[in-house]
Amino acid sequence: MDYFKFQQIQNPFGILFHPLAIENLVQRAIHEETYRKEEIFESDGIWHCFDAHSDLRSDDPEALLNLLDQRLKETRSSLETSSHIIITLGTAWVYQNNVSGKMVANCHKVPQKQFTKKLLSITEIESSLNNLVEMVQNVNPKAEIIFTISPVRHLKDGFMENQRSKAHLIVATHEILEVHPLGGSRGAYFPSYEIMMDELRDYRFYKEDMVHPSELAVDYIWERFKSVWIAERAYPTMDEVDAVQKGLRHRPFNPDSEAHQKFKTSLHSKIAYLQERYPFMKFN
Repeated sequence: MDYFKFQQIQNPFGILFHPLAIENLVQRAIHEETYRKEEIFESDGIWHCFDAHSDLRSDDPEALLNLLDQRLKETRSSLETSSHIIITLGTAWVYQNNVSGKMVANCHKVPQKQFTKKLLSITEIESSLNNLVEMVQNVNPKAEIIFTISPVRHLKDGFMENQRSKAHLIVATHEILEVHPLGGSRGAYFPSYEIMMDELRDYRFYKEDMVHPSELAVDYIWERFKSVWIAERAYPTMDEVDAVQKGLRHRPFNPDSEAHQKFKTSLHSKIAYLQERYPFMKFN
């Protein structure tokens, strides 16, 4: 969606893997619970927050607090205005900080002895997702919520442990969609995990680490998502954006040639035409 320049915000706190971390972000954003100095910590000269991914870090504690609070504001604004909200669940394994008792979103390479590892039960996941859905519906009742399970396997937990984790997420998610008022036109499940596991079973669909989907797999899953969730009237514009993106990635043999100058002029014209119709589109 970012590539095709849809209006979207992705992972404002970095990648959050388990439902409690996502619920915590949404709750703090909606209730405007800003961060305090005691909620961040320093390690090797860098400040982190257990609620966020390591992408959100700083060598200045005040800068990190400002960044966290800014991302909370962006999250709240997006929750209130988005037409669709996609919740991707990665694991049911969580780490509880032994001092605070809180389930962290990321351990930031803090020694594991400071945490207790736990597998969330189906009931606990259902409760968390219920809270999440209700909070979203309170601020944006028209938003459609799309749940999906990440096809990335968390093999560091172990093969059997990963299967148990994904099974808990799948069962809990479908329970929510079957019994919660979310059902109908405002809630859905997109089977990215099932597509990867059941359709893309060949190893060419995996990167070298044999865990993450390859570009071929990503493209395949995107096409399946596009066929269901993207209106066909958007396709021509997506083709125009795609042409611009490919043009921006083009590396000429001779940058000073007349042919390349004409190419750049044509490309800038395409960008200007798109931005005239869609001012929110930004190209690097």
